[in-house]
Amino acid sequence: MEHYIGVLPYLLEGIQLTLLITVIGVLIGFVIGAFTGIARLSKNKLIYGIATVYVEVIRGTPILVQILFIYFGLSDLFGIDLDKITASIIAIAVNAGAYIAEIVRGAVHSINKGQKEAGRSLGLTSSQTMLYIIWPQAFKRMIPPLGNQFIISLKDTSLFSAIAVGEVLYLGRQYASATFTYFEPYAMVGIFYLAITIPSMIILRMVERRLDV
Repeated sequence: MEHYIGVLPYLLEGIQLTLLITVIGVLIGFVIGAFTGIARLSKNKLIYGIATVYVEVIRGTPILVQILFIYFGLSDLFGIDLDKITASIIAIAVNAGAYIAEIVRGAVHSINKGQKEAGRSLGLTSSQTMLYIIWPQAFKRMIPPLGNQFIISLKDTSLFSAIAVGEVLYLGRQYASATFTYFEPYAMVGIFYLAITIPSMIILRMVERRLDV
């Protein structure tokens, strides 16, 4: 029981950083994903090609490799020195953005083509049709997979221990190394993740039912 309590201050500090990185990273990732997802539907081959290369490269490589490239590779290649927190947020944003792009593309693509024709019949431009007619309908369909992506990104923050970011797993591991006890600290790390992911899943289901998606 001593170590269950002893590790708490470490994990409480780590969970704040974990949530900060996840929330900011996923929000930026949503912006990236929204533009990239729309670009993946573009008839312009250049725009479509750039968006597709980004999505396929990010989805085809492990996030740990992306983290190490952003933190160490950019510094070595371009002399860009990022602090650990900034590098972590960028890694989550870039990684989540690629997956969110496919969520956006799929949701927009699923809207009946008649909606576009309805927008034209009302005298709306393509951009206005997307903004006022298609996007609101598509966004409702994005909510379940976006919630899942948030949870995935939250768990992915555990990989930032590779660059010594003081998130939950890293601080739990530090406590375990200092006290030579391992079961209690790692059990508490798992409980802390569950304390976030389970309520998130419950809230997500409630939102789905409320919006009937």
